[in-house]
Amino acid sequence: MRRRRWIPVLAAFGLLLAGCSGDGSKSGGPVTLHFQSLAWQQESVTANKELVREWNATHPDVKVEYVQGSWDSVHDQLLTSFEGGEAPDIIHDASDDLADFAYGGYLADLSELLPDRLKSDIPQRSWATTTFGSGIYGVPFLQEPRVLIANAKWLKESGVRIPTPEKPWTWEEFREIAKQLSGKGTYGVAWPLKEPVSATLNLSLSAGGQLFHRGADGKVTVRFGAADAVVPRTVRDEVNTDKSASGTTLGMGGSDTLPGFFGGKYAMVPLGFSYRQQLAQQAPKGFDWQVLPAPAGDEGLAQGVSPQTLSVAEDSPHKKEAAEFIDFLLRPANMVRLALGDWMLPTGTEALKDPALHTTKDDWATGTALTAQLRSAPAQSVRGYAEWKDKVATPAFQEYYSGAIGLDELRHRLEKDGNLVLARYQR
Repeated sequence: MRRRRWIPVLAAFGLLLAGCSGDGSKSGGPVTLHFQSLAWQQESVTANKELVREWNATHPDVKVEYVQGSWDSVHDQLLTSFEGGEAPDIIHDASDDLADFAYGGYLADLSELLPDRLKSDIPQRSWATTTFGSGIYGVPFLQEPRVLIANAKWLKESGVRIPTPEKPWTWEEFREIAKQLSGKGTYGVAWPLKEPVSATLNLSLSAGGQLFHRGADGKVTVRFGAADAVVPRTVRDEVNTDKSASGTTLGMGGSDTLPGFFGGKYAMVPLGFSYRQQLAQQAPKGFDWQVLPAPAGDEGLAQGVSPQTLSVAEDSPHKKEAAEFIDFLLRPANMVRLALGDWMLPTGTEALKDPALHTTKDDWATGTALTAQLRSAPAQSVRGYAEWKDKVATPAFQEYYSGAIGLDELRHRLEKDGNLVLARYQR
């Protein structure tokens, strides 16, 4: 958690000023809450700002000020503001970034602050992503499965079976089809694995992989078993044995693969569901793409996710009001607006019933059909995960996928080196 403490003084000072909590009650004026949002797509920013305006128009005694944050720097920025006592009242983040903040006492336990309506509307499998110990430290509200974005014309002309959420490909079938779709200078799949860890771990749930195991004493250890190897072995074999996946894309981010995808170099790309917005905006005229479910394993289409979350700072003097604003923001109709703005899926069961999320246009219906299979990401509550990922798992997976090391060496690094890291956080 403290691995990147250095932040330029002026930048940190500016962020602290931007995030500081107001306390209008001391002067008899309205309460002022600062809501730091990480929305970045224009549709999403617009939806968030509109909802803030609607709240302010109907709540004269509790004013919300919108503060723009950034996904690129949110962890360090929040750490600085927490330690300086100047955190925003309402915090937008992702569930896999909350563990250290929750255990560190920086986030308020929302268990008694949230209304029953909201608690019952979001499934327990989603609440599991923000529950640490006996407390709830964030409200999970937006989520996205990892899916296969495919060149629809290419697949249709190849004659392969098109998978559906009801009848997906198995991992073995996916590997065979990737080979069938490959040709001279073209590949059946492009794996953008610049950040390989979360994608690997989350997809591995379908095969029964867990990797992190919590003992009776509450301590977590890494064990890399046969189920954990299914997805990594598939990727490595596609790249190094079958030549059905491009090795050059292993160092790419998702957006980096889109030019090659549009240019007919790759038939499929595993991407987050929200990438559909870029496809809708950037695909050449006449380019036909479609969303397919990720392959299934022994656990079906189970997949790990780290939802976007809304939390309240422990130091906020207005926790009750902050929780009321979160409840307003996440009413079913409003949750749908936020989901559509981000091209993601809501966690709320009522919001998921909205017809706008069940259309064939842009394949909303395919993603919505997968939500019941989404689970808490394996590393969700593991203290020290960030360091384990950066120092151990990322380089190990990168070398394994490239063919530089074998499965035994991958297992050795993840387990032996990884458990040494985790042990320091669990003394």
